[in-house]
Amino acid sequence: MRIVDLSRELYHRSPSYPGQPPIIHGVWQTHEEGFVSAGSVWGCTVNYFSMPDHGGTHIDAPRHFHETGVPIDKYPLEKCIVRGICLDLRHIAPRAEITPADLQAAVAKTGLSIPKNGTVLLCTGHHARTFPKAAYATDNPGVNVAATEWLAQQGIVHFGIDSMRPGPEGRENLLVHKVCHELDITHMESLCNLEELIGQGEFQFIGLPLKWREGSGSPIRAVAVFEN
Repeated sequence: MRIVDLSRELYHRSPSYPGQPPIIHGVWQTHEEGFVSAGSVWGCTVNYFSMPDHGGTHIDAPRHFHETGVPIDKYPLEKCIVRGICLDLRHIAPRAEITPADLQAAVAKTGLSIPKNGTVLLCTGHHARTFPKAAYATDNPGVNVAATEWLAQQGIVHFGIDSMRPGPEGRENLLVHKVCHELDITHMESLCNLEELIGQGEFQFIGLPLKWREGSGSPIRAVAVFEN
């Protein structure tokens, strides 16, 4: 078995989506403080963190798209362990729209079929090019509405991308969120290391969310598993 980690590292003030709370990580108790509080028996350290439910590598719950959508604590876990393929879209220019024709050509290049009730991961190269620079938050290419509709027509449960939003920045990105609600699919954002999946065939994708009550999304530890 080979496991490829597709998750961004989380650390204090790591990049978060513009307008959302920062990711905060600190020390609550040092080993020395723990030693004192435990009566000099043994000292244990404790850290703490604060972050939005769309921080780091994460999945959008349907609740994010509309108030009637399913919150993350009720999102079916069966949709979090699925078969997947990765598409090479690194030739798409920054801020450009990814179209259905782009997706069709990328699928044909893999020689694979999109797995029913599975996922499609979109490697645009954006994370590798820009993280953690300011351009990471603005310059990503992304799917347009027609491409999102095309993906849904293939029978997927979600798709993922190596940027902070599924569509290019602006109105089109908001409409992609809207159509995800209408078509009953969702997406994962801020994936990384997708380059390691290109040309490697189908894999099992695992991305389990935290059980935040009524959450609009959740960080996930996203991985691709290749069987020997």
